[in-house]
Amino acid sequence: MAVTNSLIEQKIKTAEEVAALLPRNVTLGCSGFTPAGYPKLIPVAFAKRIEEEKKLGEEFSINLYAGASTGDELDGVLAKTGALKLRIPYQSNSHLRNLINQGETDFIDMHLSHVVKYIEHGILPKIDAAIVEAIDVTTDGKIYLSTSSGMSATYIRNAESIFIELTDTHPLELKGYHDIYLPNHHEKGLPINIITPSDRIGLPYIQVSPDKIKGIVRSSTPDAATVFKTPDEDCQNIAAHVLSFIQHEIKLGRIPKEYLPFQNGVGNIANAVLASMAKDPNFHSIQMYTEVVQDSVFDLIDAGKLEIASTSALTFSEKGLKRFHENIAEWKSKFVIRPQEISNHPEVIRRMGLIAMNTAIEVDIYGNVNSTHVMGTSMMNGIGGSGDFTRNSHLSIFMTPSLAKEGNISAVVPMVSHTDHNEHSTMIFVTEQGLADLRGCPPKKRAELIINNCAHPIYRDKLREYYENALRVSKGKHTPHDLEKALSWHIQFLKTGSMK
Repeated sequence: MAVTNSLIEQKIKTAEEVAALLPRNVTLGCSGFTPAGYPKLIPVAFAKRIEEEKKLGEEFSINLYAGASTGDELDGVLAKTGALKLRIPYQSNSHLRNLINQGETDFIDMHLSHVVKYIEHGILPKIDAAIVEAIDVTTDGKIYLSTSSGMSATYIRNAESIFIELTDTHPLELKGYHDIYLPNHHEKGLPINIITPSDRIGLPYIQVSPDKIKGIVRSSTPDAATVFKTPDEDCQNIAAHVLSFIQHEIKLGRIPKEYLPFQNGVGNIANAVLASMAKDPNFHSIQMYTEVVQDSVFDLIDAGKLEIASTSALTFSEKGLKRFHENIAEWKSKFVIRPQEISNHPEVIRRMGLIAMNTAIEVDIYGNVNSTHVMGTSMMNGIGGSGDFTRNSHLSIFMTPSLAKEGNISAVVPMVSHTDHNEHSTMIFVTEQGLADLRGCPPKKRAELIINNCAHPIYRDKLREYYENALRVSKGKHTPHDLEKALSWHIQFLKTGSMK
Protein backbone atom coordinates (compact mmCIF):
# COMPACT_ATOMS: atom_id res chain seq x y z
CA MET A 1 0.00 0.00 0.00
CA ALA A 2 1.28 3.48 -0.87
CA VAL A 3 2.29 5.64 2.09
CA THR A 4 0.13 8.63 2.83
CA ASN A 5 -0.40 11.38 5.36
CA SER A 6 -1.88 14.87 5.47
CA LEU A 7 1.23 16.53 3.98
CA ILE A 8 1.39 14.09 1.08
CA GLU A 9 -2.31 14.52 0.34
CA GLN A 10 -1.99 18.30 0.53
CA LYS A 11 1.03 18.42 -1.82
CA ILE A 12 0.01 15.69 -4.28
CA LYS A 13 0.24 16.66 -7.95
CA THR A 14 0.55 15.01 -11.32
CA ALA A 15 3.91 15.03 -13.09
CA GLU A 16 2.36 17.33 -15.70
CA GLU A 17 1.28 19.82 -13.03
CA VAL A 18 4.79 19.94 -11.61
CA ALA A 19 6.30 20.28 -15.08
CA ALA A 20 4.08 23.29 -15.70
CA LEU A 21 5.54 25.00 -12.62
CA LEU A 22 9.16 24.75 -13.75
CA PRO A 23 10.68 27.91 -15.28
CA ARG A 24 11.72 27.92 -18.93
CA ASN A 25 15.25 28.89 -17.86
CA VAL A 26 15.92 26.59 -14.96
CA THR A 27 18.69 24.92 -12.98
CA LEU A 28 17.58 21.51 -11.69
CA GLY A 29 19.28 19.56 -8.91
CA CYS A 30 18.13 15.95 -9.20
CA SER A 31 18.66 12.80 -7.20
CA GLY A 32 20.27 9.82 -8.86
CA PHE A 33 23.61 8.05 -8.88
CA THR A 34 24.71 5.50 -11.53
CA PRO A 35 21.65 5.11 -12.16
CA ALA A 36 19.75 4.57 -8.92
CA GLY A 37 17.12 6.66 -7.19
CA TYR A 38 16.58 9.26 -9.92
CA PRO A 39 13.26 11.01 -10.78
CA LYS A 40 11.50 9.46 -13.75
CA LEU A 41 8.07 11.06 -14.20
CA ILE A 42 8.60 14.80 -13.78
CA PRO A 43 11.51 14.99 -16.29
CA VAL A 44 9.47 13.10 -18.90
CA ALA A 45 6.52 15.45 -18.39
CA PHE A 46 8.84 18.48 -18.54
CA ALA A 47 10.37 17.21 -21.78
CA LYS A 48 6.88 16.82 -23.27
CA ARG A 49 6.00 20.38 -22.25
CA ILE A 50 9.22 21.68 -23.81
CA GLU A 51 8.51 19.96 -27.11
CA GLU A 52 4.97 21.32 -27.23
CA GLU A 53 5.90 24.90 -26.32
CA LYS A 54 8.91 24.97 -28.66
CA LYS A 55 6.42 24.54 -31.51
CA LEU A 56 4.82 27.77 -30.33
CA GLY A 57 8.16 29.57 -30.42
CA GLU A 58 9.08 29.33 -26.74
CA GLU A 59 12.71 28.78 -25.80
CA PHE A 60 14.03 26.74 -22.88
CA SER A 61 17.42 26.45 -21.19
CA ILE A 62 18.17 23.76 -18.61
CA ASN A 63 21.17 23.30 -16.35
CA LEU A 64 21.03 19.77 -14.94
CA TYR A 65 22.91 18.69 -11.83
CA ALA A 66 22.68 15.13 -10.51
CA GLY A 67 24.81 12.92 -8.28
CA ALA A 68 26.36 11.03 -11.18
CA SER A 69 24.80 9.29 -14.18
CA THR A 70 21.04 8.73 -14.30
CA GLY A 71 18.53 6.86 -16.43
CA ASP A 72 17.13 7.75 -19.83
CA GLU A 73 13.97 9.15 -18.18
CA LEU A 74 16.11 12.03 -16.88
CA ASP A 75 19.33 12.53 -18.85
CA GLY A 76 18.00 11.10 -22.08
CA VAL A 77 14.62 12.83 -22.38
CA LEU A 78 15.95 16.26 -21.43
CA ALA A 79 18.93 15.92 -23.79
CA LYS A 80 16.63 15.01 -26.68
CA THR A 81 14.66 18.27 -26.29
CA GLY A 82 17.74 20.28 -27.27
CA ALA A 83 17.15 22.49 -24.22
CA LEU A 84 19.83 20.92 -22.02
CA LYS A 85 22.64 23.49 -22.00
CA LEU A 86 24.78 22.38 -19.04
CA ARG A 87 25.30 19.04 -17.28
CA ILE A 88 27.42 18.25 -14.20
CA PRO A 89 29.28 16.29 -12.83
CA TYR A 90 29.11 12.83 -14.54
CA GLN A 91 26.96 11.15 -17.18
CA SER A 92 26.70 7.96 -19.21
CA ASN A 93 23.68 8.52 -21.48
CA SER A 94 24.51 7.87 -25.14
CA HIS A 95 22.35 10.69 -26.55
CA LEU A 96 23.70 13.19 -24.03
CA ARG A 97 27.25 12.02 -24.70
CA ASN A 98 26.77 12.67 -28.41
CA LEU A 99 25.51 16.21 -27.74
CA ILE A 100 28.50 16.88 -25.48
CA ASN A 101 30.95 15.63 -28.10
CA GLN A 102 29.19 17.63 -30.83
CA GLY A 103 29.64 20.77 -28.72
CA GLU A 104 25.90 21.35 -28.31
CA THR A 105 25.70 20.69 -24.55
CA ASP A 106 28.30 21.97 -22.10
CA PHE A 107 29.60 19.41 -19.64
CA ILE A 108 31.71 20.17 -16.58
CA ASP A 109 33.57 16.99 -15.68
CA MET A 110 34.14 17.26 -11.93
CA HIS A 111 35.60 15.28 -9.07
CA LEU A 112 32.47 14.16 -7.22
CA SER A 113 33.82 15.39 -3.90
CA HIS A 114 34.13 18.95 -5.24
CA VAL A 115 30.54 19.57 -6.34
CA VAL A 116 29.08 20.61 -2.99
CA LYS A 117 31.59 23.39 -2.43
CA TYR A 118 31.07 24.80 -5.92
CA ILE A 119 27.33 24.99 -5.28
CA GLU A 120 27.49 26.29 -1.72
CA HIS A 121 30.02 28.98 -2.67
CA GLY A 122 27.94 30.18 -5.62
CA ILE A 123 30.52 29.22 -8.25
CA LEU A 124 27.88 27.31 -10.22
CA PRO A 125 24.41 28.68 -11.13
CA LYS A 126 22.05 28.51 -8.15
CA ILE A 127 19.51 25.70 -8.01
CA ASP A 128 15.93 26.70 -8.79
CA ALA A 129 14.30 23.34 -8.15
CA ALA A 130 15.36 20.08 -6.52
CA ILE A 131 13.63 16.95 -7.81
CA VAL A 132 14.31 13.84 -5.75
CA GLU A 133 13.00 10.31 -5.47
CA ALA A 134 11.93 9.26 -1.98
CA ILE A 135 10.10 6.36 -0.34
CA ASP A 136 8.40 8.49 2.32
CA VAL A 137 7.79 12.08 3.41
CA THR A 138 6.51 12.83 6.91
CA THR A 139 4.19 15.65 7.95
CA ASP A 140 7.06 17.50 9.62
CA GLY A 141 9.25 17.40 6.49
CA LYS A 142 11.46 14.33 6.87
CA ILE A 143 12.40 13.03 3.41
CA TYR A 144 13.49 9.38 3.23
CA LEU A 145 15.45 8.82 0.01
CA SER A 146 15.33 5.67 -2.12
CA THR A 147 18.37 3.73 -3.36
CA SER A 148 20.83 6.59 -3.75
CA SER A 149 22.00 9.56 -1.75
CA GLY A 150 24.36 11.28 -4.18
CA MET A 151 23.91 15.05 -4.07
CA SER A 152 20.26 15.01 -2.97
CA ALA A 153 20.78 16.59 0.46
CA THR A 154 22.83 19.44 -1.00
CA TYR A 155 20.33 20.12 -3.79
CA ILE A 156 17.45 20.13 -1.32
CA ARG A 157 19.30 22.46 1.03
CA ASN A 158 20.11 24.96 -1.73
CA ALA A 159 17.01 24.82 -3.94
CA GLU A 160 14.29 27.44 -4.09
CA SER A 161 11.62 24.74 -4.40
CA ILE A 162 11.50 21.00 -3.73
CA PHE A 163 9.56 18.43 -5.74
CA ILE A 164 9.40 14.78 -4.71
CA GLU A 165 8.68 11.65 -6.68
CA LEU A 166 7.27 9.33 -4.03
CA THR A 167 8.06 5.82 -5.23
CA ASP A 168 6.44 2.59 -4.10
CA THR A 169 9.01 0.43 -5.92
CA HIS A 170 10.98 -0.22 -2.71
CA PRO A 171 9.83 -1.57 0.67
CA LEU A 172 9.63 0.94 3.51
CA GLU A 173 12.29 -1.17 5.26
CA LEU A 174 14.73 0.86 3.17
CA LYS A 175 14.32 3.48 5.88
CA GLY A 176 17.42 3.42 8.05
CA TYR A 177 19.88 2.53 5.29
CA HIS A 178 20.88 6.17 4.78
CA ASP A 179 23.27 8.20 6.90
CA ILE A 180 22.76 11.82 5.85
CA TYR A 181 25.49 14.18 7.00
CA LEU A 182 26.94 17.21 5.22
CA PRO A 183 29.92 19.29 6.35
CA ASN A 184 29.40 23.04 6.50
CA HIS A 185 31.67 24.55 3.87
CA HIS A 186 31.26 28.01 5.37
CA GLU A 187 32.90 26.88 8.61
CA LYS A 188 36.50 25.79 9.00
CA GLY A 189 38.16 22.61 10.04
CA LEU A 190 35.44 20.48 11.65
CA PRO A 191 36.47 16.82 11.36
CA ILE A 192 34.27 14.15 9.79
CA ASN A 193 34.09 11.53 12.53
CA ILE A 194 34.10 8.40 10.40
CA ILE A 195 36.79 5.93 11.43
CA THR A 196 35.40 2.71 9.92
CA PRO A 197 32.97 2.07 7.03
CA SER A 198 30.19 1.13 9.47
CA ASP A 199 30.25 4.41 11.43
CA ARG A 200 27.07 6.49 11.31
CA ILE A 201 27.26 10.20 12.09
CA GLY A 202 24.10 11.60 10.52
CA LEU A 203 20.39 11.02 10.18
CA PRO A 204 18.41 8.49 8.12
CA TYR A 205 16.45 11.30 6.45
CA ILE A 206 16.73 14.86 5.12
CA GLN A 207 14.89 17.42 7.23
CA VAL A 208 13.23 20.34 5.43
CA SER A 209 10.48 22.84 6.10
CA PRO A 210 7.25 21.35 4.72
CA ASP A 211 6.49 24.74 3.14
CA LYS A 212 9.49 24.32 0.85
CA ILE A 213 7.95 21.19 -0.69
CA LYS A 214 5.89 22.45 -3.64
CA GLY A 215 4.69 19.17 -5.07
CA ILE A 216 4.68 15.40 -4.56
CA VAL A 217 4.16 13.00 -7.46
CA ARG A 218 3.40 9.33 -6.87
CA SER A 219 5.53 6.92 -8.89
CA SER A 220 5.63 3.19 -9.54
CA THR A 221 8.38 3.36 -12.16
CA PRO A 222 11.50 1.38 -11.20
CA ASP A 223 15.09 2.38 -11.90
CA ALA A 224 16.47 1.35 -15.26
CA ALA A 225 17.83 -2.15 -14.66
CA THR A 226 21.61 -2.30 -14.76
CA VAL A 227 22.86 -5.07 -17.04
CA PHE A 228 26.01 -6.88 -15.97
CA LYS A 229 28.00 -9.07 -18.33
CA THR A 230 29.64 -12.25 -17.16
CA PRO A 231 33.32 -11.40 -16.65
CA ASP A 232 35.38 -12.60 -19.61
CA GLU A 233 38.80 -14.24 -19.46
CA ASP A 234 40.62 -10.89 -19.50
CA CYS A 235 38.59 -9.62 -16.52
CA GLN A 236 39.25 -12.83 -14.62
CA ASN A 237 42.98 -12.65 -15.33
CA ILE A 238 43.09 -9.03 -14.17
CA ALA A 239 41.27 -10.04 -10.98
CA ALA A 240 43.76 -12.86 -10.38
CA HIS A 241 46.71 -10.45 -10.68
CA VAL A 242 45.07 -8.01 -8.25
CA LEU A 243 44.29 -10.66 -5.63
CA SER A 244 47.79 -12.13 -5.87
CA PHE A 245 49.29 -8.68 -5.38
CA ILE A 246 47.15 -7.98 -2.30
CA GLN A 247 48.23 -11.26 -0.71
CA HIS A 248 51.85 -10.37 -1.50
CA GLU A 249 51.45 -7.00 0.23
CA ILE A 250 49.99 -8.73 3.29
CA LYS A 251 52.99 -11.07 3.49
CA LEU A 252 55.30 -8.04 3.39
CA GLY A 253 53.32 -6.37 6.19
CA ARG A 254 52.19 -3.42 4.05
CA ILE A 255 48.53 -4.41 4.38
CA PRO A 256 47.29 -5.77 7.71
CA LYS A 257 45.99 -9.36 7.81
CA GLU A 258 42.49 -8.05 8.54
CA TYR A 259 42.81 -6.00 5.33
CA LEU A 260 41.97 -2.39 4.68
CA PRO A 261 38.60 -1.25 3.32
CA PHE A 262 38.16 -1.69 -0.43
CA GLN A 263 36.84 0.80 -2.98
CA ASN A 264 35.88 -0.45 -6.42
CA GLY A 265 34.74 1.43 -9.48
CA VAL A 266 31.86 0.58 -11.78
CA GLY A 267 31.98 -2.16 -14.39
CA ASN A 268 32.79 -5.75 -15.24
CA ILE A 269 36.43 -5.66 -14.11
CA ALA A 270 35.52 -4.36 -10.65
CA ASN A 271 32.78 -6.98 -10.41
CA ALA A 272 35.25 -9.69 -11.40
CA VAL A 273 37.64 -8.68 -8.59
CA LEU A 274 34.94 -8.88 -5.91
CA ALA A 275 33.55 -12.14 -7.31
CA SER A 276 37.07 -13.60 -7.25
CA MET A 277 37.51 -12.52 -3.63
CA ALA A 278 34.31 -14.35 -2.77
CA LYS A 279 35.61 -17.59 -4.33
CA ASP A 280 39.24 -17.37 -3.21
CA PRO A 281 39.85 -19.37 0.01
CA ASN A 282 42.80 -17.09 0.79
CA PHE A 283 40.43 -14.16 1.32
CA HIS A 284 38.31 -13.73 4.45
CA SER A 285 35.62 -11.13 5.07
CA ILE A 286 36.15 -7.57 3.86
CA GLN A 287 34.82 -4.08 4.41
CA MET A 288 33.99 -1.69 1.58
CA TYR A 289 34.03 2.11 1.50
CA THR A 290 33.03 3.02 -2.02
CA GLU A 291 30.59 5.09 -4.07
CA VAL A 292 28.58 2.39 -5.88
CA VAL A 293 27.60 -1.13 -4.82
CA GLN A 294 26.72 -3.56 -7.61
CA ASP A 295 25.54 -7.17 -7.91
CA SER A 296 28.99 -8.58 -7.15
CA VAL A 297 28.37 -7.75 -3.50
CA PHE A 298 25.96 -10.71 -3.37
CA ASP A 299 28.85 -13.10 -4.07
CA LEU A 300 30.59 -11.74 -0.99
CA ILE A 301 27.42 -12.05 1.12
CA ASP A 302 26.86 -15.64 -0.04
CA ALA A 303 30.43 -16.51 0.87
CA GLY A 304 30.07 -14.88 4.30
CA LYS A 305 32.77 -12.38 3.34
CA LEU A 306 31.05 -8.99 3.56
CA GLU A 307 31.19 -7.19 6.89
CA ILE A 308 29.87 -3.82 5.70
CA ALA A 309 29.58 -1.83 2.48
CA SER A 310 29.45 1.96 2.71
CA THR A 311 28.28 3.52 -0.55
CA SER A 312 26.39 6.39 -2.14
CA ALA A 313 24.11 4.17 -4.24
CA LEU A 314 22.80 0.64 -4.53
CA THR A 315 22.90 -0.04 -8.28
CA PHE A 316 21.56 -3.53 -8.88
CA SER A 317 20.28 -5.51 -11.83
CA GLU A 318 16.60 -6.42 -11.88
CA LYS A 319 17.41 -9.80 -10.39
CA GLY A 320 19.76 -8.25 -7.85
CA LEU A 321 17.20 -5.68 -6.74
CA LYS A 322 14.61 -8.41 -6.20
CA ARG A 323 17.06 -10.28 -4.01
CA PHE A 324 17.89 -7.11 -2.08
CA HIS A 325 14.19 -6.51 -1.42
CA GLU A 326 13.76 -10.07 -0.17
CA ASN A 327 16.53 -9.55 2.39
CA ILE A 328 16.13 -5.83 3.05
CA ALA A 329 15.40 -6.12 6.78
CA GLU A 330 18.17 -8.65 7.43
CA TRP A 331 20.81 -6.73 5.46
CA LYS A 332 20.33 -3.36 7.12
CA SER A 333 23.55 -3.97 9.06
CA LYS A 334 25.42 -4.70 5.80
CA PHE A 335 24.96 -1.35 4.03
CA VAL A 336 25.24 2.38 4.69
CA ILE A 337 24.15 4.87 1.99
CA ARG A 338 25.93 8.22 2.31
CA PRO A 339 25.98 11.56 0.46
CA GLN A 340 28.75 11.54 -2.14
CA GLU A 341 30.34 14.45 -0.29
CA ILE A 342 31.11 11.87 2.43
CA SER A 343 31.57 8.69 0.38
CA ASN A 344 34.20 10.51 -1.69
CA HIS A 345 35.68 12.83 0.93
CA PRO A 346 39.51 12.91 0.89
CA GLU A 347 39.72 13.19 4.67
CA VAL A 348 37.79 9.98 5.26
CA ILE A 349 39.49 8.11 2.40
CA ARG A 350 42.96 8.99 3.68
CA ARG A 351 42.11 8.20 7.30
CA MET A 352 40.83 4.70 6.52
CA GLY A 353 43.67 3.86 4.13
CA LEU A 354 41.57 2.41 1.34
CA ILE A 355 42.60 -0.03 -1.35
CA ALA A 356 41.15 1.68 -4.44
CA MET A 357 40.46 -0.19 -7.67
CA ASN A 358 39.38 1.79 -10.74
CA THR A 359 39.40 1.36 -14.50
CA ALA A 360 41.24 3.30 -17.19
CA ILE A 361 40.70 3.94 -20.89
CA GLU A 362 44.46 4.11 -21.49
CA VAL A 363 47.74 4.46 -19.62
CA ASP A 364 51.09 5.61 -20.87
CA ILE A 365 54.57 4.30 -20.32
CA TYR A 366 55.29 6.73 -17.48
CA GLY A 367 52.13 6.08 -15.47
CA ASN A 368 49.71 8.79 -16.57
CA VAL A 369 46.09 7.69 -16.88
CA ASN A 370 43.26 8.73 -19.18
CA SER A 371 39.91 7.59 -17.80
CA THR A 372 37.53 9.99 -19.57
CA HIS A 373 38.41 10.84 -23.18
CA VAL A 374 38.46 8.64 -26.29
CA MET A 375 41.30 9.71 -28.59
CA GLY A 376 41.86 12.77 -26.43
CA THR A 377 38.80 14.79 -27.42
CA SER A 378 35.59 12.74 -27.08
CA MET A 379 34.10 12.46 -23.60
CA MET A 380 33.09 8.98 -22.48
CA ASN A 381 31.43 9.37 -19.05
CA GLY A 382 33.55 11.50 -16.75
CA ILE A 383 36.14 11.27 -14.00
CA GLY A 384 33.53 10.53 -11.34
CA GLY A 385 35.12 9.61 -8.06
CA SER A 386 38.24 7.95 -9.44
CA GLY A 387 40.37 11.01 -8.72
CA ASP A 388 39.03 11.33 -5.16
CA PHE A 389 40.12 7.77 -4.41
CA THR A 390 43.30 7.67 -6.51
CA ARG A 391 44.97 10.60 -4.80
CA ASN A 392 43.98 9.72 -1.25
CA SER A 393 43.97 5.92 -0.87
CA HIS A 394 46.64 3.78 0.74
CA LEU A 395 46.88 1.81 -2.50
CA SER A 396 45.57 2.91 -5.87
CA ILE A 397 45.13 0.24 -8.55
CA PHE A 398 44.17 0.99 -12.16
CA MET A 399 42.86 -1.88 -14.26
CA THR A 400 42.21 -2.22 -17.99
CA PRO A 401 42.38 -4.87 -20.69
CA SER A 402 45.53 -4.30 -22.74
CA LEU A 403 43.59 -4.22 -26.04
CA ALA A 404 40.40 -2.66 -27.38
CA LYS A 405 38.55 -2.66 -30.72
CA GLU A 406 39.61 -6.22 -31.58
CA GLY A 407 43.26 -5.38 -31.03
CA ASN A 408 43.29 -2.18 -33.08
CA ILE A 409 43.80 -0.08 -29.95
CA SER A 410 46.49 -0.57 -27.34
CA ALA A 411 45.53 0.52 -23.85
CA VAL A 412 49.23 1.14 -23.18
CA VAL A 413 50.49 4.02 -25.32
CA PRO A 414 53.60 6.25 -25.49
CA MET A 415 51.66 9.27 -24.17
CA VAL A 416 48.03 9.40 -23.08
CA SER A 417 45.83 11.57 -25.29
CA HIS A 418 44.24 13.14 -22.19
CA THR A 419 45.46 13.10 -18.59
CA ASP A 420 43.08 12.59 -15.66
CA HIS A 421 45.50 11.04 -13.16
CA ASN A 422 49.14 11.96 -13.51
CA GLU A 423 52.18 9.90 -12.64
CA HIS A 424 52.40 11.50 -9.18
CA SER A 425 49.09 9.93 -8.16
CA THR A 426 49.18 6.48 -9.75
CA MET A 427 50.72 3.42 -8.13
CA ILE A 428 49.69 0.07 -9.56
CA PHE A 429 48.69 -0.85 -13.13
CA VAL A 430 47.09 -4.15 -14.07
CA THR A 431 46.08 -5.67 -17.39
CA GLU A 432 45.36 -9.30 -18.23
CA GLN A 433 49.06 -9.51 -19.17
CA GLY A 434 50.34 -8.70 -15.68
CA LEU A 435 50.91 -6.09 -12.97
CA ALA A 436 53.32 -3.16 -12.69
CA ASP A 437 54.07 -1.79 -9.23
CA LEU A 438 55.34 1.74 -9.88
CA ARG A 439 55.82 2.84 -6.28
CA GLY A 440 59.29 4.22 -5.65
CA CYS A 441 60.24 4.01 -9.33
CA PRO A 442 61.79 6.83 -11.39
CA PRO A 443 60.23 7.46 -14.81
CA LYS A 444 62.50 5.21 -16.88
CA LYS A 445 61.93 2.28 -14.50
CA ARG A 446 58.19 2.90 -14.73
CA ALA A 447 58.38 2.65 -18.51
CA GLU A 448 60.26 -0.63 -18.31
CA LEU A 449 57.73 -2.18 -15.91
CA ILE A 450 54.64 -1.00 -17.78
CA ILE A 451 55.90 -2.12 -21.19
CA ASN A 452 57.17 -5.50 -19.97
CA ASN A 453 54.32 -6.36 -17.59
CA CYS A 454 51.18 -4.69 -18.91
CA ALA A 455 51.40 -4.12 -22.67
CA HIS A 456 50.02 -6.73 -25.03
CA PRO A 457 52.70 -8.68 -26.95
CA ILE A 458 51.49 -7.34 -30.32
CA TYR A 459 52.35 -3.81 -29.18
CA ARG A 460 55.23 -4.48 -26.81
CA ASP A 461 58.06 -4.27 -29.35
CA LYS A 462 56.53 -1.13 -30.84
CA LEU A 463 56.49 0.49 -27.38
CA ARG A 464 60.09 -0.51 -26.77
CA GLU A 465 61.05 0.97 -30.14
CA TYR A 466 59.33 4.25 -29.22
CA TYR A 467 61.03 4.36 -25.81
CA GLU A 468 64.51 3.58 -27.13
CA ASN A 469 64.14 6.23 -29.83
CA ALA A 470 62.93 8.72 -27.21
CA LEU A 471 66.07 8.03 -25.18
CA ARG A 472 68.14 9.02 -28.21
CA VAL A 473 66.28 12.12 -29.42
CA SER A 474 64.78 13.62 -26.25
CA LYS A 475 66.56 16.73 -25.02
CA GLY A 476 65.71 15.86 -21.42
CA LYS A 477 66.55 12.38 -20.24
CA HIS A 478 64.48 12.36 -17.04
CA THR A 479 61.21 11.53 -18.82
CA PRO A 480 62.29 10.85 -22.41
CA HIS A 481 59.75 11.55 -25.16
CA ASP A 482 59.89 11.98 -28.89
CA LEU A 483 57.33 14.78 -29.07
CA GLU A 484 56.91 14.40 -32.83
CA LYS A 485 55.79 10.79 -32.34
CA ALA A 486 54.28 10.79 -28.83
CA LEU A 487 50.69 10.91 -30.12
CA SER A 488 51.37 9.24 -33.45
CA TRP A 489 49.55 6.07 -32.40
CA HIS A 490 46.32 8.01 -31.84
CA ILE A 491 46.76 9.93 -35.10
CA GLN A 492 47.29 6.67 -36.95
CA PHE A 493 44.14 5.18 -35.44
CA LEU A 494 42.06 8.22 -36.43
CA LYS A 495 43.36 7.93 -39.99
CA THR A 496 43.35 4.15 -40.48
CA GLY A 497 41.25 2.63 -37.70
CA SER A 498 44.20 0.82 -36.13
CA MET A 499 47.28 1.54 -34.02
CA LYS A 500 49.07 -1.49 -35.44
